[in-house]
Amino acid sequence: MIRSIVMLLFVFLLLPAPSQAYPFQQPSLSKRISTLSQSPELRYKIDPKVLNMALTGYHSLKEQGKVSRDGILTVIDFNKPSVDERMFIIDINRGRLLYSGLVAHGSGSGENYAYDFSNTPGSHKSSLGFYTTGMTYDGKHGYSLRLRGMEPGINDKAESRSIVIHGANYVSYDFIRRHGRLGRSQGCPALPFDSFQHVIDLIKDGSCLFIYHRNADYSFSSGLINPDFAAGTSRVGRSAS
Repeated sequence: MIRSIVMLLFVFLLLPAPSQAYPFQQPSLSKRISTLSQSPELRYKIDPKVLNMALTGYHSLKEQGKVSRDGILTVIDFNKPSVDERMFIIDINRGRLLYSGLVAHGSGSGENYAYDFSNTPGSHKSSLGFYTTGMTYDGKHGYSLRLRGMEPGINDKAESRSIVIHGANYVSYDFIRRHGRLGRSQGCPALPFDSFQHVIDLIKDGSCLFIYHRNADYSFSSGLINPDFAAGTSRVGRSAS
């Protein structure tokens, strides 16, 4: 009961006004979030609340030395249906949108909308949370990009699940016209054939990627979007046991 109340409270707290910062953010980060949220190029594409969380996690990972590509942030917003553009690559130093386009979710996560997520091998579901990009390679899908999950229990099995970025013929507007939605992957964020190589080259070798959905379990569990809250609930859990 207490956990349910705490989770509901946390979800409520995750809904700030676009210019409102999380309480643990440094003033410089809060200013950058506010500036980017007001960018005409970004504000009509990306939900300011999602951008807020993405930048917060990016800076947390950067401070931990886990992001080696400075200034490149990729956001995938699975609140949007598969027929909409929901992948965005941002140059956060210049406040510019470098790319926006279609991206598929896992077949186990839903049809037009993704709603169910997992870190479990064989689930064919997408995993939420923060990743860093690895090296490129040529595999069964051709030119592909490895992803490393940065959140224990949420997406840290990405490499063992072979969750990678690759191109797919079921990610296209033609497929949408014929089926009313995109095709779906086995959990990978698959991209259109006409842009996947460009996207991979933009974000490879150590940039930050954030996959988001308004999922209460993720919001409660992620120590990157709200580390102070995560630390506090951990202390409560230890004292209760």
